[in-house]
Amino acid sequence: MPELVERFDIVVLGATPGGLATAITAARLGRRVAIIEFHNHIGGMTTSGLGKSDVEQKEFIGGLFREFTGRVYQYYQDKFEPDSDDLKLCREGYYFEPSVAEKILNEMVSKTGLITVFTSHQLLKVDVNNHCVKGLEALNISNGMITSFSAGVFIDATYEGDLYASAGAEYRLGREGRDTYGEPHAGVIFFDYEKGEILPGSTGEADHGIQAYTYRYCLTTDLENSYMLDSPPADYDRRLYTPYFDDLKEGRLSAPAEFHEGWGYYPEHFDTLVRALSVTDLPNSKVDANTNPRPLGFPFPEVNEGYIEGDAVTRQRICDRHRNIALGLIWFLQNDEEVPEEHRKMAQAYHLPLDEFRNNNHFPFQLYVREGRRLKGEYTLTQHDVAITKGNPGFFQHDDTIAMGEFPIDSFPVHKKFDKNRTVLEGYLGMLAHLTRPYEIPYRTMIPQKIDGLLVPVALSATHVAYCSIRMEPTWMSLGQAAGVAAHVCLQNDQQPRNVDIQEVRRILKKQGQILSNEGVR
Repeated sequence: MPELVERFDIVVLGATPGGLATAITAARLGRRVAIIEFHNHIGGMTTSGLGKSDVEQKEFIGGLFREFTGRVYQYYQDKFEPDSDDLKLCREGYYFEPSVAEKILNEMVSKTGLITVFTSHQLLKVDVNNHCVKGLEALNISNGMITSFSAGVFIDATYEGDLYASAGAEYRLGREGRDTYGEPHAGVIFFDYEKGEILPGSTGEADHGIQAYTYRYCLTTDLENSYMLDSPPADYDRRLYTPYFDDLKEGRLSAPAEFHEGWGYYPEHFDTLVRALSVTDLPNSKVDANTNPRPLGFPFPEVNEGYIEGDAVTRQRICDRHRNIALGLIWFLQNDEEVPEEHRKMAQAYHLPLDEFRNNNHFPFQLYVREGRRLKGEYTLTQHDVAITKGNPGFFQHDDTIAMGEFPIDSFPVHKKFDKNRTVLEGYLGMLAHLTRPYEIPYRTMIPQKIDGLLVPVALSATHVAYCSIRMEPTWMSLGQAAGVAAHVCLQNDQQPRNVDIQEVRRILKKQGQILSNEGVR
């Protein structure tokens, strides 16, 4: 088809929350921005089932993310009575329905008046001249039209790191070894999440494994708003889920040793097969349901193999397989005759909502890509940056800090194998809250070592262990906001991102309410 040519100040690939934060921030500073997104929706996981914000210490995440949660809270204040349970369940805007998040993010984008969104567009190639990104081509999936985009600054806000990989930037894929950076929890590991101990069999060796992907369920308990499964997926095999019976028998579906607010505990489900899910209540008779990674029956490790480097057909096949496994688990819990009747009845209280994901059979559109490529940037964040270690029990401060991180290191299982005592699946690092501390994220983590014209606020420069803390949408929104300001300053001063006036960037971020230090917070 004929090629269209579009010129913008800034082009953002990926309408993830990090990408949207970049675009909104830059547009509010007067820049014309294009957002290019593969799906026909914006918002990534925030609008695709991840209904609770992954923030443990709210005081460290400010700026645009806090504005977003404030708008969510206002929405529910307008909808529900002040003393209603629904208003309480939104937790001041940090918990929300996917459709509400999408509505608000669309409003924030449209109100700038300077953002053009190109949904259903697939990246074809990147134009690099003299080691600098100058343009890219994207295919309109719906009509076959190819559009050529040019801009002063490009932003890779994809979960996968697709733009910078196509541009030839260096990256990591898989896990570093324990000896690479001296990270205690790096490489092949079996970790007792209850006792906080590294178990025998942990070699610390590097490998190409990537933590498991899933889909995040949004379910409803309102029968009038329920889309009920009337058959299993076409490739359903109940044997994939029968290991959960051993988990039930051996106590891995019991209550945790310690309760933590916001970690998806629903006491009614303890010691039942429904504990295969981690359920959190949301407003409007809905729940956010994660697939619990602690049972040995957790079916998703290794299913993502080949996704990151795969073409569009390969990725879609892997997405479809994840979707079918997710739907198959719901079918198994609700219908399998070997599942105790009491457990089946409990599972039958939850269904896909009719008023969510209307053009996708009421199922989320975005695969939960918890980790993809990781940039090799000017600074690599490691476990020593984000957690207390023997190598560094202190706190790193940076002259170029542009955001804060605070969420506990949390990696889903990587492989289907378990330790000899049948405690845990390999690679699972379950919420290392006892080690992780609030930390500064330097601007250099977003800068490729050899490619100019490009900023990377999502699949940035970090080891696997450090990335397991950074990989939260609120943190990515903070990083996206920083990328938006940096891109603006680059254009204003005719600078490359690696040479930007970082103190001017920090000044603007502080004015916008971004938290850049733990000083004065505690």
